[in-house]
Amino acid sequence: MTIAGFQALEAELKRRQQEERPKIILAIQEARAHGDLSENAEYSSAKEAQSHNEGRIAELESAISRADVIDVTKLSGNSIMFGAIVTLVDEETDTQKKYQIVGDMEADVKLGRISISSPISRALIGKKTGDSVEVKTPGGGKSYEVVNIAFGA
Repeated sequence: MTIAGFQALEAELKRRQQEERPKIILAIQEARAHGDLSENAEYSSAKEAQSHNEGRIAELESAISRADVIDVTKLSGNSIMFGAIVTLVDEETDTQKKYQIVGDMEADVKLGRISISSPISRALIGKKTGDSVEVKTPGGGKSYEVVNIAFGA
């Protein structure tokens, strides 16, 4: 994963442990004070939120402990690899798209970050500027031309 992705996971873990966890504990205590827990919707909701938060904390701790962090600012080359910022042109519509290839946990297509394990990333790895790339998607095949490869933040 990238340094930025690693830092985002660490920040989320810290927020969940230091902010969310105490809020949820307080909500559980307040709900308990209302009496009968068997018909207490606030208590059930707070316990569910606690379960969700603790599950995400465990997931984040695991991901952070196993993370292989790569400083993409130190990468270079003329072929596409992890960390590359790739500019593509759809060969049918001539629309341009820009993606950075990142780790699974930091992928966010809306922000232009695609997972290394996504179909488009797998098709792009090893390609160079000027290459045509055929990507098989659930909606059918798409053809792109690689117009630029950059590395950096």
